[in-house]
Amino acid sequence: MNKGITVHLHHIPENESLHLTGEANSVALDLEEAGIGAVGPLFYDLQVGISDGGLFATGTLSQTMRMTCVGCLEFFEWQFETKEFAMQKELSGSELVDLTPEVREDIHLLLPMHPRCTLGGNKCPAQFPQRLVSSSEISEIRSVWAALDNITH
Repeated sequence: MNKGITVHLHHIPENESLHLTGEANSVALDLEEAGIGAVGPLFYDLQVGISDGGLFATGTLSQTMRMTCVGCLEFFEWQFETKEFAMQKELSGSELVDLTPEVREDIHLLLPMHPRCTLGGNKCPAQFPQRLVSSSEISEIRSVWAALDNITH
């Protein structure tokens, strides 16, 4: 069974929030879909409450991830952390509310699109040639911009 992040509504004090802290099984995050491996559990520290018929949660999420660098194609580990997790969810009448889908979505949106091992504090061994711009190309670029600068409205 994949243990996600769930909250029992009757545990939330009336007109207050509930402090939830713990760890969840990272399998529920579907990181493999993004080409990433989870290293250990997902840690969470959340404030959860009820407002206007909906459930809200704010707090911190943290997960160690194993990624492949797009530069050198080597694996590296990166500690993902967000202190700005926030979500709002309509209540459907169920006593037990699963926050895992919203946590998964937030993490996927915050993942780097092109991970580089420099995220993990490493120096990427991949070296890419730098294309040098010649002085004639610079002059050509300047003349095009000069012509555009001379256009009046």
